[in-house]
Amino acid sequence: MNVPVVDVIQVCMNLGLIVSINQRLDAEHLALVADEFNYKVEFVVPSVEELVEEEEDDPSQLVPRPPIVTVMGHVDHGKTKLLDYIRKTNVIAGEAGGITQHIGAYSVTLEDGRMITFLDTPGHEAFTAMRARGASITDVAIIVIAADDGVMPQTVEAINHAQAAGVPMVFAINKIDKPTANPEKIKEELAKMNLLVEDWGGKYQSQEISAKEGKNVELLLEKVLLEAELLDLKANPNKRAKGTVIESALDKGRGYVATVLVADGTLRPGDLLLAGHHYGHVKALFNERGKRIDQAGPSMPAVILGLNGAPQAGEKFVVMTDEREVKEIATRREQLQREQGMRTQKHITLDEIGRRIAIGNFKELNIIVKGDVDGSV
Repeated sequence: MNVPVVDVIQVCMNLGLIVSINQRLDAEHLALVADEFNYKVEFVVPSVEELVEEEEDDPSQLVPRPPIVTVMGHVDHGKTKLLDYIRKTNVIAGEAGGITQHIGAYSVTLEDGRMITFLDTPGHEAFTAMRARGASITDVAIIVIAADDGVMPQTVEAINHAQAAGVPMVFAINKIDKPTANPEKIKEELAKMNLLVEDWGGKYQSQEISAKEGKNVELLLEKVLLEAELLDLKANPNKRAKGTVIESALDKGRGYVATVLVADGTLRPGDLLLAGHHYGHVKALFNERGKRIDQAGPSMPAVILGLNGAPQAGEKFVVMTDEREVKEIATRREQLQREQGMRTQKHITLDEIGRRIAIGNFKELNIIVKGDVDGSV
């Protein structure tokens, strides 16, 4: 704007902002300050993102990739039981109160050799958080509804999340082994929400199943794969990997551990990985069963060691080649995050705090939030 810094700081002070010469302002305050000097503001993409290298895709190298499926639904409608049957391992007994403790990503190979990657989410908060960060990683959503219960608030919430993300849905009407099961009632309730299943002449696929007995689960997976075929999912395994962080934690023996889902390219040990403002060379790769692997291709989940911190669930990751560039981007992102955090803390004087306490506006509650991995919290 060709305006002395002192004048800009003075205008900020007039607006009630206490700023230093190197501090960033948010979009709203930038526009206000510029307006004081009769300038209009045009916002462009942050330079931090522009620094991340993008590789062009060669259409001849694109190959089909397995679909990524999220299983959602109301509490106790059988999400984990369904995944448990599919994985043929019993994890339910070890989970507190039968509620999924943290997100897991599981890769399942069917009898005919086809693969599906499942995301097991605690409620739908992780799904929402990932969507909010622009990481719409799910291809198909299975909405589990108990035939002896009905469409519940969390079911509606799950449907809304899937629709907002533009993800095709397959309805799994579970617990048909129970004497009180009434699948037609479920279809009627869905019809009232303008969600007509194919049996009722609509476009949504549904399957009556019993996750407990494993009845019709194969038919459900066939319908999921059919939805995936219509999407024509492809990726290029011959490039540097990029994808999404599913969860992260600090392991006492191994350091920072992150579960990632590769969206494109192939991830290998030794790769220089950047996720948010954390980075590092991948020291080792493990599959979801804890077995060491040499690489993870498109739609494959992997547990990685070697990062210098724990990135947030839903953060995108990329593999880069220039370490100096990676450090520069990570530093900029960290600085940006720190400044944004400072801005969200409202500056209140001691007099103001005293006044608010006197009139009873302030209530203080000390809490400790404890969780096993970042994705759960």
